[in-house]
Amino acid sequence: MNVKSKLNQLASYLKKPHNIILLVLLVVLGYLTMVPLLTIISDTFTVHSSEARFVKQGVGTFTLYHWTKLFASGVTSQKTFYEPFVNTMVVAFLSCVLAILIGGFFAWTVTRTNIRAKGFISTVFVFPYIMPAWTLAMAWLNFFRNSRIGGAPGLFTVFTGIETPNWFAYGLFPIVIVQGLHYAPFAYILIGGILRNMDANLEEAAMLLHANRWQIMQKVTIPIVRPALLSTFLLVFSSTMSAFAVPAFLGSPVRFQVLTTQMYRTLNGMNPGYGYIMALVMIIIGVGILMLNQWITGRRKSYTTITGKSSNISLVNLRRVRTPLSIVLVAILLMIAILPLVSFAIESFIMAPGDYSLSNFTTEFWIGAGRADIANSEPGILRNPSIWLGLTNSIKLSVIISLIAGTVGMLSGYAIAKKRGSRLATWVNNLTFFPYLMPSMAFGAIFLSMFAVQRGFIPALYGSFWLLVIVGAVKYLPFASRSGINAMLQLSGEIEEAGTILGVGWIKRMTRIIFPIQKTTFISGYLLPFISCMRELSLFILLVSPSTRILTTLLFQYNEKGWNQYANAINLMIVVIVVSFNLLINKLTGASIDKGIGNN
Repeated sequence: MNVKSKLNQLASYLKKPHNIILLVLLVVLGYLTMVPLLTIISDTFTVHSSEARFVKQGVGTFTLYHWTKLFASGVTSQKTFYEPFVNTMVVAFLSCVLAILIGGFFAWTVTRTNIRAKGFISTVFVFPYIMPAWTLAMAWLNFFRNSRIGGAPGLFTVFTGIETPNWFAYGLFPIVIVQGLHYAPFAYILIGGILRNMDANLEEAAMLLHANRWQIMQKVTIPIVRPALLSTFLLVFSSTMSAFAVPAFLGSPVRFQVLTTQMYRTLNGMNPGYGYIMALVMIIIGVGILMLNQWITGRRKSYTTITGKSSNISLVNLRRVRTPLSIVLVAILLMIAILPLVSFAIESFIMAPGDYSLSNFTTEFWIGAGRADIANSEPGILRNPSIWLGLTNSIKLSVIISLIAGTVGMLSGYAIAKKRGSRLATWVNNLTFFPYLMPSMAFGAIFLSMFAVQRGFIPALYGSFWLLVIVGAVKYLPFASRSGINAMLQLSGEIEEAGTILGVGWIKRMTRIIFPIQKTTFISGYLLPFISCMRELSLFILLVSPSTRILTTLLFQYNEKGWNQYANAINLMIVVIVVSFNLLINKLTGASIDKGIGNN
């Protein structure tokens, strides 16, 4: 009787779709997140084939060689790990500060003043985040490279005659500027969301007590926004710490190494064990940062007052500076978001770098059949089979990943919201969010380690297209699952209950009731993985093969070879695709990447 009762309870439990979803996700995500993590830990203590002659042990045997060599071998440790580690922390900290200063200023200006062109500023300010991280990095090189290292002067030197110093063109300074500008929209969205929804009564009460604007800002606004500032700082720090493309483009010419660029060198070289340890270090830091962020956001309710739309906020009257400040802000946005695209177009049409005379412009790099004296007879972009293969793979990969991540994210959000507070829902929620904690290159290194050989019934997937699909779907699942959870929490349970009472099946309830009502939020969960995948380099750089190459890895290869015209053309192609797709989806459905980030 007891066994029969338990079987009945189990049958009743499994009749509910959200329970089945949670159990399946627990098994699948547990395997795809925890097993790779254990694998990479194991690989830090294992002798790899490329390093056997250095370690002087058999391949696959246990060793402490990597740990002792990386952390306690004097000059080698200093150059291989400690210097890149310090550079990483400095770059991440300074980039965070700059992103928050710029994003916070724009957020306050748009939400708290009578600045002109608010719609234009809000729309265009998000562009640098939608575009690939290296967009501004390549634009910086186009404008500020010098002839001492860059080979040909940039636009700034051509028009002014002033040669930029190395520290300005390459290394720490431009990396911080570029990453700060790239993540400023992220800060703008998070801080602006708090400012828009902040209760205006507190500020109005301070005004009634004759407090001036500065006192209100210091005593009321900043304390309320402080949790969002701290959260933004930690999230941006985690992202900039794991950045690869910008340091690779701007740091490599002067040998300025960070952990990600050093990891790429070691994993592709003779010391993969070093790379796996670096990946593990970055994962530990990332997990620590996100745990701190969760602790901060968990305490937010104890000292913030958010009550809804701030329709009664008294805007600061900028008076005589309103128009000049509006013009300055619009000009800055045009320089950040539009001018880089113009530079890519110009650079892709010039034959000899640094010569911007009309006679030097050519269509060779777009439609040329290839010349022996140019890039090893490489055909133009539009006639190049490698580019078309990369474009096809990029779009196919992005679509498949967005469909998988978006659908699984929607289902996980539904199930987690339904069983909110239960132990199972908490486990699955943590597993769906766990990939966000890991730096992209470290995450790619994990899957490289796990799927390089056959494991049980799962074949070796290295070099296959489906390995890219798996790693991308798991990595971008947190974006989609956060959108799904937020969509379900905003939806009253009575709506689905009414469908259940009327005998409407679960699939029909999802497709005819729940999805249409929260369409915009759910579609954002599909949009974010698509755009993230189209502009991603760090995640896939270790995993692609000649047959699975994508546009971003092709761009990196062309840039490494010094074929800048091709690299600029590919970059322009990626930006146009990503921005156009985001605007099209926004026009058709109302969903957009900034709404998705706001939900996350």
